[in-house]
Amino acid sequence: MPAAPAIAKAPTAPAAPAAPAAPVPSAAPAQVRQLTVDEGSAGQRLDNFLIRELKGAPKTLVYRIIRSGEVRINKGRCSADSRLEVGDVVRVPPIRLAEKPAEQAAAVPAREFPVVFEDDHLIVVDKPAGVAVHGGSGVSFGVIEQLRRARPQAKFLELVHRLDKETSGLLMIAKKRSALTHLQDQLRDRETGKTYAALVAGTWAKSRKVVDVPLLKFVGSDGERWVRAVPDPKDPQADQAKRSISLVKVAEAFSGYSLLDVTIKTGRTHQIRVHLAHEGHAIVGDPKYGDFEANRQIARGALRFDRMFLHARLLRVVHPATGETLTLEAPLPPECEKLLAALRRPAL
Repeated sequence: MPAAPAIAKAPTAPAAPAAPAAPVPSAAPAQVRQLTVDEGSAGQRLDNFLIRELKGAPKTLVYRIIRSGEVRINKGRCSADSRLEVGDVVRVPPIRLAEKPAEQAAAVPAREFPVVFEDDHLIVVDKPAGVAVHGGSGVSFGVIEQLRRARPQAKFLELVHRLDKETSGLLMIAKKRSALTHLQDQLRDRETGKTYAALVAGTWAKSRKVVDVPLLKFVGSDGERWVRAVPDPKDPQADQAKRSISLVKVAEAFSGYSLLDVTIKTGRTHQIRVHLAHEGHAIVGDPKYGDFEANRQIARGALRFDRMFLHARLLRVVHPATGETLTLEAPLPPECEKLLAALRRPAL
């Protein structure tokens, strides 16, 4: 069979200069915005208002445009601490911000949580254990981000207070700026009653009704945020610790355990967890301040209880608009009730 004729190759032509890349469509040029203050933002400081409106803008930029006079309220100069009123018009200069990828925004799943109370001013939900209240510190999103996603029509949703990720129970979310400030004032002035159910190891002495021990926040060698009790006024860091008060009542006693009602008069980070552990009665399942071996045994043993037994079960608060005293309750989660039922059964 005759060989196939060779195919002559044309001489290689000099490489043509690369065509210029097609211009990438850029975002529409930033423009001056005139924002009208609604009821949800009334009473808010200007800097906080802008930080919320200009998502992604560095705080240094926010303060710079205020100082330069580029931000105006009703066409007049203003300062960072200017308080906004309903109907005010805030001039925001053109600012180009890096937009989050759509997929990142879509990564927050919309979610509603069991509602215990809701009206035009306030939502109180029953937060499950294991869910953070907000994103940050390695957590992409929490209750507030998921709730905003589920309610895109809501103009204002802000956390009134926080619960640890491991804690379940009542969580307040304001639907108006006025409600937020009113409720936070109550918390700061210790006028709001928050009672938690806590199961602890050992027998709590009924006579021990008040734990009044200062607490100090610090960052450990592991980079984690920790809190320690500072009972000794001669402690080198005693002047940095904050007074913290927990009222404790025995709700039910078991063999080797005590179910406590703990009402906090101050709202310090990890207050109940550290106070009870300091008294020698760590909360069952507490991964940070508890008995790690005991936690492992109760999680892997017959009881199969693998969460922290701390539940915000009762909330007394004065309604921010009506002045009515609200008493709200969230029953113990099924896994907590199941554990208590097992502890009530007599040993065979």
